[in-house]
Amino acid sequence: MILIKKGRLLDPMTDRDEVLDVLISGDSIAKIDKNIPGTDADQVINASGLIVAPGLIDVHTHLREPGYEWKETIKTGTMAAARGGFTTVVCMANTDPVNDNKSVTEYIMKKARTEGVVRVLPCGAITKGLKGEDLSEMGEMQQAGAVAVSDDGRSVRNSRLFLTALEYARLFRLAVICHCEDETLSGGVVHEGFASLLTGLDAVPSIAEEIMVQRDIAIARYAGSPVHITHVSTAGSVEIIRGEKERYTKVTCDTCPHYFTLSDEATLTYDTNAKVNPPLRSRADVAAIKEGLRDGTIDIIATDHAPHDAVSKDVEFDLASSGISGLETAFALSLALVHEGVLDLKGLLTKMTANPARLLSLPHGALAAGKPADLIVFSEDAEWTVDKNTFYSKGRNTPFQGLKLRGKNLVTIMGGKIVYSGP
Repeated sequence: MILIKKGRLLDPMTDRDEVLDVLISGDSIAKIDKNIPGTDADQVINASGLIVAPGLIDVHTHLREPGYEWKETIKTGTMAAARGGFTTVVCMANTDPVNDNKSVTEYIMKKARTEGVVRVLPCGAITKGLKGEDLSEMGEMQQAGAVAVSDDGRSVRNSRLFLTALEYARLFRLAVICHCEDETLSGGVVHEGFASLLTGLDAVPSIAEEIMVQRDIAIARYAGSPVHITHVSTAGSVEIIRGEKERYTKVTCDTCPHYFTLSDEATLTYDTNAKVNPPLRSRADVAAIKEGLRDGTIDIIATDHAPHDAVSKDVEFDLASSGISGLETAFALSLALVHEGVLDLKGLLTKMTANPARLLSLPHGALAAGKPADLIVFSEDAEWTVDKNTFYSKGRNTPFQGLKLRGKNLVTIMGGKIVYSGP
């Protein structure tokens, strides 16, 4: 048994915020109360002055396995997740082979059971091979363990096919996670704005995202199906989603820390670690993302953890792979929203625990007796400096190298086991 003593227990799902002890027995929470005696505990964690919260849930992670194990594996990716405070991660389907059938889903689940440090939930492809031509085997993937479907990396361009996908996904209770990008408009590598004029790099206009956000929600509303828009990056997208939510309640969305931390000015030095898809946007877009988080338009903060090897980044900007290795910095970057007054701590944790659990209909994301013992112990004030050379992830591709952050995860417990404990 593990006993966590005198921590500030903060749980948005149960609306608790008080200093309490938490007793863990096996893989579940046995008791939450004041002054639980530690006589029977195998380990006692003194959380005085620290915060105890549900384990974070990431709805958008790239673990790269199978097929790209030199970039990341399920083992290294979940180690990075545990360090960052995540006890559950949803891995995207753009592996090799693509996770578009039962056998690949089963492979991921088996690897996660034998080598994963935290819980891994597969996201299957919407279409076979991510080609946008034929639907994947959604029912069989769901039976094998998939919790969502997405053609992340591209949109399903065929509107009829997307409509059918929404209808099938609803039958199997699979979340549909939409990467919104009109590929006929998005041939560039950075945001279309003042920075792109200075660098001369090929640019992507905001409407490349916004057109598909509007279309995907319109089709979902017609079908009466839920839809989730991922990695929202533009002010226009926030405005569209805010308006659509007023008339259709089955729309949710997420953004990522780099979209409320960095602007397209980070690309002025041609640093390929700042190359992401969708691209970093303008300062005005960053402000709009923060406002969307503040007013509840944006429901979830996801990482879009996209690890790459050095060779994939140490090339010309046009040729570099897109993505940031984000699992180990996401929580601290998000805590900056609390320090800035954009969100309070409960609001932030809601977007990283309760809301992801609701999107995927998971039994996690709450702290109560009988619930799975997935939780973290963290300091909201501890200061540390990002050092990519200490990352657990194979991906060292971060634009935050050397940045001083405030707030740090200290202990991660998943299924009643301590899977990370650090300074």
